[in-house]
Amino acid sequence: MAAATDRKPAPDDLVLNLEHVFDAPRALVFRLWSSPDHISRWWGPRGYHLGHCEMDFRVGGSWRFCMQPEGRPGHWIHGEYREIRPPERLSFTYINDSDGHEMLVELDFLVEGQKTRLIFRQAEFLNVAERDGHRGGWSQTFGILDRYVGLYKSRELPESRLGWRDVADGGDLPSAVAGADGGH
Repeated sequence: MAAATDRKPAPDDLVLNLEHVFDAPRALVFRLWSSPDHISRWWGPRGYHLGHCEMDFRVGGSWRFCMQPEGRPGHWIHGEYREIRPPERLSFTYINDSDGHEMLVELDFLVEGQKTRLIFRQAEFLNVAERDGHRGGWSQTFGILDRYVGLYKSRELPESRLGWRDVADGGDLPSAVAGADGGH
């Protein structure tokens, strides 16, 4: 399989582009993406948590997660870090173990006053349905990360690594993602 960075530009309908503004400085938002202690608390859409989190956070290092839904088999994903430029840019390959398809995820962390605008791109998807499933999953995940950022900034993170998500998961995530299948 060709490396994700060696591919021709993906057709627009097989690319996922998202933006999200976090109420935190970009150094903090970047740090929350770079640490297994943090990422294991917030990664995943509603109804999922990381049952397994391995990260070798360096260019060429690998990562491997198991997104664990309640009462169902886990969804394993993995990849390799391609670019790490704290606090402005991160990119990594993203492979679903179920199909072996490799995509590239690119994140740009932009300063907006005291906030951070995250520019997110993931490509190339196998089909539009996969892209749309990831849109719902990532949108929900960014909503959960929003709550995590707030708790972190206020120094109110609970002892429980995941218990806070039970409350957050039932919260007021945007209705556009409420019906999404949660995949990413």
